[in-house]
Amino acid sequence: MSDNSMAIERKETFSHRLKKVLNSIKRYFSKPENIITVFFAIFLTLAVIYPLIKMVLGSFTVQSSGEARALKEEFENLNLKLKRGDLTILYWPYLLANKTTAGFSANFFWTPLYRSILMSLVACLISVGAGGIMAFLVTRTNIPFKKFISTVFIFPYIIPSWSLAMFWTNFFKNSHIAAAPGCGMLEEFFGVYTPQWLVFGFWPTAFVMGIHYTPFAYILIGGILRNMDANLEEAAIVLKASRFKILRRITLPIVAPAMISTILLVFAGSVSSYTVPFYLNRDGSFDAISIKLRAALTTGVRGTGYVIATILMVFSILILTINNWFTKSRRSFTTVSGKSGQISKIDLKWMKWVIATIVILIVVFFSIVPLLSFALESLESTPGDISTFTWNYWFSKNSVINDPYIESRFGVQVGVFHNKTIMASFGRSLLVSFIVALICGTFGILIGYAVSHNRRGKLASYIGTVSFLPYLIPALSFGAVFFALIKTKTFSFLDVTTTTSELSAMGIVIIVGGIKFIPFASRSGTNAMLQLSGEIEEAAIIVGTPWHKRMTRIIFPIQKASFMSGYLLPFISCMREYTLFTLVTSEKTLATNYLGYLQNFGADQLANAMNLLLVVLVVLINIGVNKLTGASIDKGIGG
Repeated sequence: MSDNSMAIERKETFSHRLKKVLNSIKRYFSKPENIITVFFAIFLTLAVIYPLIKMVLGSFTVQSSGEARALKEEFENLNLKLKRGDLTILYWPYLLANKTTAGFSANFFWTPLYRSILMSLVACLISVGAGGIMAFLVTRTNIPFKKFISTVFIFPYIIPSWSLAMFWTNFFKNSHIAAAPGCGMLEEFFGVYTPQWLVFGFWPTAFVMGIHYTPFAYILIGGILRNMDANLEEAAIVLKASRFKILRRITLPIVAPAMISTILLVFAGSVSSYTVPFYLNRDGSFDAISIKLRAALTTGVRGTGYVIATILMVFSILILTINNWFTKSRRSFTTVSGKSGQISKIDLKWMKWVIATIVILIVVFFSIVPLLSFALESLESTPGDISTFTWNYWFSKNSVINDPYIESRFGVQVGVFHNKTIMASFGRSLLVSFIVALICGTFGILIGYAVSHNRRGKLASYIGTVSFLPYLIPALSFGAVFFALIKTKTFSFLDVTTTTSELSAMGIVIIVGGIKFIPFASRSGTNAMLQLSGEIEEAAIIVGTPWHKRMTRIIFPIQKASFMSGYLLPFISCMREYTLFTLVTSEKTLATNYLGYLQNFGADQLANAMNLLLVVLVVLINIGVNKLTGASIDKGIGG
């Protein structure tokens, strides 16, 4: 064969192979689920993985000339010549084993970390214990008022955690505690003086975090109990097994994965919580690791802050791994089977009224009384003195706060409904939360569609894992990721401290919130899509229905409630969030920012008024969406 013939044959072979590859690519991208999969694989890599890498690199990069001098002084025996931008591993020993400043490592890292871990374990015990008991009572007994209990019980999770911390101090503070001027409700109405350790410090922080996450445990454990195959319990009853033995040998092993997941997720959320430890640390008795992290990033050596954030992130990755290991054998999305639907409920007889009364009192105390507390505190000129009742903090057009520093920054502070700064912060919160919810909910549905149609593919598995990763990264650490990003020249236009524009802050909040809250929507969307039979869409494809019509006219209406939950949860979470945004916003960007600012400067009445407005707004939106669409956080649990 001549050289020309061989060249022609090679050219034809190459052309044939290229045509074959192009046809394969065309066939692959002819399916909408494949286009969505590739898009989100790229998007999530850039939005989640890249910022995480930038933050980790921040712990190995000299952040400023001042930090370079600090490292040189600490490691003077190394004769270093560091400058900003140089790579170094010295931030790690500087934080973890500092020898220049006595007690620096212990006081700034090890002791706060140990205390935060211990506090988180106590919070886990409270949330799983209380949430599990409540779930059992609602799903497995005949106590009355289940619908009311189930609806109101989730309020502490909808209410911001720091709102519960404010309620705690409003209720327990007294005139004998210097760190909390004024008297609380307990002293005002009953004359009871609580010790300082019950108002501020470790135990209040652990208890407030536990109460905040108790509804979370209730939702997870209650869902398992409600959907559990009743045949197992019925068989045990036929075999004359005692109720205690059924609980120990059947019920607890079945709910064990949900309990373990709850413990791990509550631990991850509590150990990095910033607002509750900060608010309940007025007496300086509980310096949590999150407080040290924020101090390092804003006022200290920023590189050490990235070290702490990286360590907390590693904690979260370990938690994700452990959680997957415990629950992998329990994964099932089957919602209809041949199991018995009749759940055998325990007859509490006359005790049901006693238990229901106790439960309702506890639920009302932590769900309704906080709102009354905020209202009362916003109507008293002198905290704790009902005789100083006034509507000024709500309706006055004159100054209600005599604080030159606040007035120099934000102008004269009038009543809430005439206060332009407060109204503007609420407006920004609503707008940002709506956009974040729109992004997260839509992305969640698309991710769910892609994962459900390509569930065996490696790329779909990748986007399923990466889309859930932001949930397990502590909020403050996740905020630190984007704090590191906006400090670079490329993204400096999003840094409110350099642009002094609230639009910059709103932009970065939308980005951070839109990525952080995707897990809520993606899990909701994925579960909803996996519940749908493939025959439904196949029938539409056969008659030639285009993809966008299949989504909007068939799939969405069928799973409307589940999809709306994917919009509702990010909205609620964004409205009440503070820890996630504290590093990338100013004092007035969002309602939560300004509320915290007023609280820190002693403007308790305005802060409580804002808190009440925020909580009522979030609760009303949750109830409204539930009535209109059927979407609800506790859907399917209540009696």
